Amino acid sequence: MPFVVERIAQTDGVPWGMTFTPGQELLITYRDGQIRLLNTETGMAQSVSGQPAINQYGQGGLMDVARLDVTDSQAWYYFTYSKTIDGQAATTLARAQLSNNQLSQWQDLLVTKSLSDASRHFGSRIAFDNQGHVFFSIGDRAHRPNGQDLSTHAGSILRLNLDGSVPKDNPFRNTKNALPEIWSYGHRNPQGLLFDQETNRLWSNEHGPRGGDEINLVKAGANYGWPVTSHGKEYWGPIDVGEAEEKEGIVSPLKVYTPSIAPGSLLLYKGAAFPNWQGNLFNGALKLRHLNRVTVTANGSIKGEERLLEELDERIRALVTDHQGWLYFSADSGAIYRLRPHSG
Repeated sequence: MPFVVERIAQTDGVPWGMTFTPGQELLITYRDGQIRLLNTETGMAQSVSGQPAINQYGQGGLMDVARLDVTDSQAWYYFTYSKTIDGQAATTLARAQLSNNQLSQWQDLLVTKSLSDASRHFGSRIAFDNQGHVFFSIGDRAHRPNGQDLSTHAGSILRLNLDGSVPKDNPFRNTKNALPEIWSYGHRNPQGLLFDQETNRLWSNEHGPRGGDEINLVKAGANYGWPVTSHGKEYWGPIDVGEAEEKEGIVSPLKVYTPSIAPGSLLLYKGAAFPNWQGNLFNGALKLRHLNRVTVTANGSIKGEERLLEELDERIRALVTDHQGWLYFSADSGAIYRLRPHSG
């Protein structure tokens, strides 16, 4: 489709997560702990205060942000970040309210049992089902056995009530030696997560090792295989990771990327600006540096792929759409871009 790409701001740091405020400003999180409000018309950004001290910890730091409206004038903003404890770090879900560039009522809802001195595979994206639940993802923290270990949150997608409590119908709530917050497991490093309210589908994407990036439909209690199954190779040689690509009792991905594109986000397009993209999935690609568009059928299968914006040569991180259906994305260079129709 014809479109125009505009760089609307150049900021400092790695802009990791983005969400729109009710006033249509972009609230942007940065891995080094900064938060900014960006006016998308002027390109001017203002600092937001009120968050705790958050230190970048390798691939961790301040990660995703997602808005949940309480009333027309009040919202909670949910955050994931790597909380440092005694020289180690754990992926943590928090929430706060925003007024006049100031966060208040910051609450750590769950400091996950994923504490490690490893600097990799924190996850983490956030999604809401609008049925009173919040989902968020955690990587395996660079320790492969975590993916199949239900006594750790690492390598899992979690489901909580909005206040951080555990839903009564979570799949492992009554399973001995399993953490009750776990919704699905066997994930390597999921950095894209969304809930489609029309179909009640929870989608995720995740980084494979050398090859084997995945898009998955996430089901309650399901095992997604890592590290028992994988489509990737070891970094040190042409050796398959895991026992096989597929195995009974393990859910196979709907799409595999080999070589890896390194997906850093996931968006389901439902805007009006690009009608031919309705229902398509978009991945931000970090390694192969493009915007990845995937066509999804009505039954949830994947039938096609297009690679956009390769000429930008940017590591595309966060994705969000505004009320018009214009698509905004951030790059690890600090740039914020907008993609709109030619006639917009």
